[in-house]
Amino acid sequence: MNYLSQALALLLGLLLDAAAALFVLRLLAEAARADFHNPFSQFVYRYSNPVLAPLRRMLPNWRRINLAALLVTYLILLIKRLALLALAGYSVTPAALLVLVLADFVDFLLLTWLVLIFGWTLLSMLHPDGYHPLQRFAGALVAPLLRPLRGKLVVGMFDFAPAVVMLILLLARILIAAPLFDLGMRLAV
Repeated sequence: MNYLSQALALLLGLLLDAAAALFVLRLLAEAARADFHNPFSQFVYRYSNPVLAPLRRMLPNWRRINLAALLVTYLILLIKRLALLALAGYSVTPAALLVLVLADFVDFLLLTWLVLIFGWTLLSMLHPDGYHPLQRFAGALVAPLLRPLRGKLVVGMFDFAPAVVMLILLLARILIAAPLFDLGMRLAV
């Protein structure tokens, strides 16, 4: 890949990752029942709703999982993978492509949770009052992951639950997403 292709791949990857992040945040916000009146929730809903509203007529929610947001995120990551493979001059089988995109999706979701937990922890140290809208939004999204360990890993005034959950998410990236990616690469050959 030449320098121009690398620059284009970087810009395209950033653009498509930002779009995927919007729909993953929508997926997580609905699953966690984040406060709709929060300004960050309203931003996510406002900019994802034009795409999701028509799809939700055909793909209704299953329990609290927004299947339309799940599908759109998967399709964005599929377009990203296809574009990056085309820029690199590679071609893969459809089965390999589907597995690679599934690995990308799992990895993206786990990485999103990692960033949210890290950001929420950092914000809670800088703004301990908890009233900042971004802190409340991130707190609502990470609460389902932290709830099982809340209060069980407290030493003095420090709660180590976020660190343990981040370690578990990192292990999940290694033990789930990486083998899926390897399977997709083996199918590609």
